[in-house]
Amino acid sequence: MSNNDETTTTHLLVDEEHQRDQQKWVDEKEAKSQIIFSLPMILTNVFYYMIPLVSVMFAGHLGPLQLAASTLANSWATVTGFAFMIGLSGALETLCGQGYGAKLYEVLGIYLQASCIVSIIFSIIISILWWFTEPILILLHQHPDISKESAIYMRFLIPGIFAYGILHNILRFLQTQSVVFPLVLFSFVPLVFHCGLTYFLVHCTTLGFKGAALGTSISFWVSILILMVYVKCNNKFELTWGGLSIQALHYVSVNLKLALPSAAMVCLEYWAFEILVLLAGLLPNSETTTSLIAICVNTEAIAYMFTYGLSAAASTRVSNELGAGKSNQAKQAMNVSLKLSILLAALVLLGLSLGHNIWAGLFSDSHTIIKLYASMTPLLCLSIFFDSIQGILSGVCRGCGWQHLAMYINLGTFYLIGMPIACLLAFKYHFYAKGLWIGLVCGLTAQSGSLFLVTRLQKWTTLGMSRTHDDETLVLV
Repeated sequence: MSNNDETTTTHLLVDEEHQRDQQKWVDEKEAKSQIIFSLPMILTNVFYYMIPLVSVMFAGHLGPLQLAASTLANSWATVTGFAFMIGLSGALETLCGQGYGAKLYEVLGIYLQASCIVSIIFSIIISILWWFTEPILILLHQHPDISKESAIYMRFLIPGIFAYGILHNILRFLQTQSVVFPLVLFSFVPLVFHCGLTYFLVHCTTLGFKGAALGTSISFWVSILILMVYVKCNNKFELTWGGLSIQALHYVSVNLKLALPSAAMVCLEYWAFEILVLLAGLLPNSETTTSLIAICVNTEAIAYMFTYGLSAAASTRVSNELGAGKSNQAKQAMNVSLKLSILLAALVLLGLSLGHNIWAGLFSDSHTIIKLYASMTPLLCLSIFFDSIQGILSGVCRGCGWQHLAMYINLGTFYLIGMPIACLLAFKYHFYAKGLWIGLVCGLTAQSGSLFLVTRLQKWTTLGMSRTHDDETLVLV
């Protein structure tokens, strides 16, 4: 080999090493920024999640009937309303995220208002459903006394569903601009306020049980008021929030194209977990089995709160980069998010594997349930792992505007794969609770794999945002 060839080879090796070092530095920087973004979002989500839960705790101390009724009402509210509102707000992760990345700042406030109009319309529909909670629950074979009390609780939650939808729209508006640290304070203050308010309404007024639900509604409206004052008074948003505008009406249809699939993708997955609890009630020794599956579902939900922060980070980073026309950087952000999700899932699984008996003991004093929960832990670890991966990929889909694809995937994987397998194993082959959870694991595995294929095969493009002479337009491609 000549000296020139040796020199060329040496230069190539040095360049490759330099590129690897550069990529490593970029990945580390991306990972650091996503972690800094994720932690406040995790805390914010937990604090808002605790508001209705605190009301259930106060109501539960009034007696066994009130505990059962408030618990049922809270689950019913989440299944039929709260989860749907969170899903609707997912449209803003695409619209505001890509708009911010494209530097079309003025249009973010328009999208926010359009999304709030959509949320209010669906809140009216949900309110009608909630008003007739008692006959619906009785139709679902719930105890008449519990159904009656739950219906009373739900009626005082109706103002809260309007606030909840608007609240999550504002959160997405801020999240897509990477404004996350103030949200920790703005969610913690309403939670503290809610504890004092609910105590007052339940124990110091004649409202009693009703006061617990009313406290949730009031606290959600207080949360909105705090965020509105922050956006209005902070100069940081002078470009993205231009005040109320009639133009928002023109973007309602654009919002609906993303909001409805986004709501469906959230609800389809959430309902699958709730169906497992209902199926557990049909198995032999239903009381123990239902309690066991309920603990597993709650464990999964709490574990997902950690993934939620990374999912929000992935959605924001991907949408911002796509809006700026940087598809390669968007893909790189997704890759970093996936690595972090696997690391996070590993930490959660380690804690669960070592402390499953302690964790189960927080839910029940029954040695039977604690022992059964220990036998379910390996399956639970698998479901949490795949749920963590799909959480990131779902965030990527929201950032890219692929909500409709994710909706079809969730429908197929949970209801054509997961649920049939769960029923087959639980009822025909007598695997009971394990059979139900194996079916869920199969659904989550298929879901994660399908979402991964979508992110690899789908063309990464922006929605097609452009500026006209006197306003902003958005074209869905």
